[in-house]
Amino acid sequence: MVSRRLLILYGSQTGTAQDVSERIWREAKRYHLTGPVQAMDDYSISQLIQEQYVVFVCSTTGQGEEPDNMKIFWKFLLRKGLPSNSLRSIKFAVLGLGDSSYAKFNYAAKKLYRRLLNLGAIPMASLGLADDQHDLGADAVVDPWIAQLWETLLVELPIPQGLPISSDIKISPRWNITIENTGFLPALPPISQKNRSFPVVVKENIRTTKPDHFQDVRLISLSNLPEGITYTPGDVLLVRPQNLPENVETLMALLTGEDAQSAGSKLTPETVFKITQIDEDMPVPEPLQSPQSLINLATYYWDLNAIPRRFMLQILAEVTPNDLEKEKLLEMASSEGQEMMYDYLNRPRRTILELLADFPHAVSNIPYQLLFELFSPIRPRSFSIASSPTAHKQELHILVAVVKYKTKLMKPRLGLCSNWLASLKPNNLIYVWLQKGSLRFPINEDIPIVMVGPGTGVAPFRSYIQTRHVEGTANANSLHLYFGCRNREGDFHFSDEWLSLQENGELSFSCAFSRDQEEKMYVQHIILRHQDIIWKILKSGGYVFVAGNSNNMPTSVREAIRDSLVSVGGFNIDAATDFLDKMEREGKYQTETWS
Repeated sequence: MVSRRLLILYGSQTGTAQDVSERIWREAKRYHLTGPVQAMDDYSISQLIQEQYVVFVCSTTGQGEEPDNMKIFWKFLLRKGLPSNSLRSIKFAVLGLGDSSYAKFNYAAKKLYRRLLNLGAIPMASLGLADDQHDLGADAVVDPWIAQLWETLLVELPIPQGLPISSDIKISPRWNITIENTGFLPALPPISQKNRSFPVVVKENIRTTKPDHFQDVRLISLSNLPEGITYTPGDVLLVRPQNLPENVETLMALLTGEDAQSAGSKLTPETVFKITQIDEDMPVPEPLQSPQSLINLATYYWDLNAIPRRFMLQILAEVTPNDLEKEKLLEMASSEGQEMMYDYLNRPRRTILELLADFPHAVSNIPYQLLFELFSPIRPRSFSIASSPTAHKQELHILVAVVKYKTKLMKPRLGLCSNWLASLKPNNLIYVWLQKGSLRFPINEDIPIVMVGPGTGVAPFRSYIQTRHVEGTANANSLHLYFGCRNREGDFHFSDEWLSLQENGELSFSCAFSRDQEEKMYVQHIILRHQDIIWKILKSGGYVFVAGNSNNMPTSVREAIRDSLVSVGGFNIDAATDFLDKMEREGKYQTETWS
C-alpha cells in the first residue's frame, strides 16, 4: 500500500533549513499529505526503513560538517554494518542550503545524498544546492527545486478523488492561537531548555577601534559563569539577541495603533497569546508552550530585522482589502516577479517592519492568528570565543564587529545581534550557550602551527595563544600568528598582548596594515614574504588555521600558501594543491569563516 505520508527532516545551524522544511510541509498539507517536520536528531532513525517518502533539507557548518541537530542521525547512517540495500524502500530528495564562498560548499548535503544512494534509496529529485551568494539568493535554487519535487510527488501520490486542491494561496495558521487582554506580562524572555542556555553578566563592553575608525568593534567580557561551565579554545558562544527598542516600538504602533484592526481583535502590548497544537506533525516550539505577551514576542521572539520571504508577501496579499496592494504583492510573490522581489527586498536589505509600513491596508487587517506565520523567530548568532579558560577564569570574551551600512534606503541597515550586543551595559544579564567550534588545535604542543586571523578572525587564536601562555608552553618556534587590519592606530586588536608575547619569545607575530602605506597590504602578502617559514612548518607536519571573513581572504591565503610550496618546496601547482587538499582531509588545514 502506498502511504500518503511525507517525512520532512532538516539539519540546520541557523534555522534556515527549518524554515524551508516548514514551507514544504505547508504545501504538502495543500496536497492532502501527512507527516512531520523534525530535526534529524529528533527523529527515531530506527523507523527510517519503514518510511516511503522522505525529504531532507540541510545546511553545512565548519569544515564541511553536518549541523549539530544532524550529527546523531548522520553517525547512524555511516555505520559499517548497514546493508547496501537497507533503504531500498525509500524515495528521497535532498536540498542543501549553503554559501559558495566557503571551501566546502554544501558538503553536508552532498555527503548525505551519496550515502542515501549507497544504502539503496531512490532519488525523487536531483540534488539541490542553494547558494546564498547567488544574485537572487538561495531562492534561485530553492523555488525550482521544490517545484521539481512536487512534479514527481504528485505523480507518485496523486490527489485522491473528491479532495480538492485550491489554486489560491489560502494561508492558515499552523497552531491554535487564542488571546486574552489580561494585563499579564511575563518578566523573562521565552528560553529553550534544549539549547542548555545559561545566564551571564556583562562585565565590560569596550570599543577596541579608535572613535574615528570606520568600524565599531567591541570586546565584550561576560562573567558570573555558572558552576560546571567549561570550554576549550576553538569553541563557540551562541547568543539569541533581542530586538532594538525602537523596532519594538514601531511594531507596537503598527499592531496596536488606531488603524490596527487585527481582524476585529484589538491588541495591546500586554495582550497574552496562548498557543496550542493543531496537528501532531507541527508541534508548538518549546519557547511558545507557555503564554507570551505581545510585547514579549516583539522583544525576544520575532525577528523584526529579518528580510521578508516570499511567503510573507503572500500572507499580506491574502489579507489586504486594497486592490493596488494585492496586485503588487502578488506580482512580487510570483515566480515571474522574482527579480522585482529581489530588487525590492533583498538588494536594499528591507526589513519586515519596512515591508509592513509600505502596505498599511494589509497590516490593519492581519488576523492575530497569522502573526506567527508573518514573523520568523530570532535565530541565534555564533561567535568564536576570544578568551582563554585558564587566562580569563570564569569569563567569556567575544570580539564583535558592529554591522552598520547604507543601501539606497534612507535609514542605515543595522545588524540585529551586533547592535544589540554593542548596546549592552555592565551588569546586564543575558542568556548564552556553548557549542563546539570547527577549529581543532593539535594536542601535541610541539607541532608548529600557522594561524591566519585578520580582523575579528583573530578571536579564536587569542583563546589558544593565551592558554598556551598561561600553561608555559608558548614559544615563537611553534606559534605563528598572521594578523591583518586597516591601520596600526585604528583597529589593531589586542596589539599590546601580541607585541608583549613576541618580545618574550612566546609568539612569532606578523601584521599587515592594509591602509598604512600607498599599496594595500594584506595577510596573504605577508605570507608570501615568509615562504621559507611556511614551507618549513608544513614540511614538518605543521597545521594551518584560517579564520575571518569568507569574502576573498580564505582563497587568497590558500593561494599564497600553495605558492610557497611551489617556490620553496619544489612542487608544481597541481602537486601543491593536492598537498593542501590532503592536509585538509587530515584536519591539518582548517578554516572557520563567515560572510
